[in-house]
Amino acid sequence: MFKHQGSKRNLKHNLKIASLLSFVAGLVNVAGFLAVQKLTTNVTGHFAFFVDEIFKLDFTQGFIYFLYIFFFFLGSFFSSLLVEFLLRKNEKYSYVIPTAIESAILFGIAAFGEHLILRSPDAIAYSLLFAMGLQNSLVTKISNATVRTTHLTGLFTDLGIELSQLFFYSEKLFRKKLFVSIKLRLTIISFFFIGGITGGIFYSSMGLHVLLIGAAALLSGLLYERIRFEIVLLERKYGYKINTKDRQF
Repeated sequence: MFKHQGSKRNLKHNLKIASLLSFVAGLVNVAGFLAVQKLTTNVTGHFAFFVDEIFKLDFTQGFIYFLYIFFFFLGSFFSSLLVEFLLRKNEKYSYVIPTAIESAILFGIAAFGEHLILRSPDAIAYSLLFAMGLQNSLVTKISNATVRTTHLTGLFTDLGIELSQLFFYSEKLFRKKLFVSIKLRLTIISFFFIGGITGGIFYSSMGLHVLLIGAAALLSGLLYERIRFEIVLLERKYGYKINTKDRQF
């Protein structure tokens, strides 16, 4: 799911990471909005508000919207920087540490979010945008830009294009590639929606503690990856397959 990168990945790898991370993004999107009434998984809307505040000469509020954009960018930059550094030092941690950092941020907001809502609600938005920038950069790099999970605008655009192409292209291989791409995009959209529904349902009773579900999902993904890796090592050591189904992960 995380371990294979670029050309080493197949559809199963991408579907697994897409379902996990889009679920987390959907949950963060709804929980963040319900908590502080701000978008916390993408910056498109924030850019429009930023320009609007500048035209109204409200530079203080404009700077806050600028910071929303900046923290998403900073998360993306930090994630890519960290991955590149770890690839050169210890490749097996190249995805573990960024994912663990994202999980820690979600846990921190879940633990201290209620206090921050009263004192500094913008800090919640900054933190969640940083985490989503980090996640989006990580999955983009791992999947060679095949998977993106924190916003849906581009996904719906690509899905519309690919569905329209089904009416005009009959070549078997091309249609097979189209169906693979459509399946991946529908998976991301579906799990983003499921994550959002989960966040909305549980926020009413848990508040920002609902982010613990996202943190737990990320840690479960890392644990799954570790268990699968240990199985491969045992198979190589003892020369037999513990599980012959779905050998690649």
